[in-house]
Amino acid sequence: MMLELFLLLASALFAIGVYGALSQQTVVMVMMGLELMVNGVIVAAAAFWYFLAPAAPDGQVLVLVVIAAMTVDMAMGFAVVTLLFRARDADMTDMAAELKR
Repeated sequence: MMLELFLLLASALFAIGVYGALSQQTVVMVMMGLELMVNGVIVAAAAFWYFLAPAAPDGQVLVLVVIAAMTVDMAMGFAVVTLLFRARDADMTDMAAELKR
């Protein structure tokens, strides 16, 4: 396997995520697009670590920290979306724009 193949996969994931985040109007689909973008970055970071410095554990730690941060971020995002849907029956980004007290 070559580094270029992993970078091509990462860029494809990132591009699909950008398209999904910008073209969808439901909050869940926008969040899924953002998750695809972060997954593309994770694949690129892991590929760079594997091909450029496989002996150093820094890359593995960085990838694990990014995965943990992404997991917490998505859990909080989905919790906010669920709360917003239950409170105001809003699942579209336009409806969620009016978040005033």
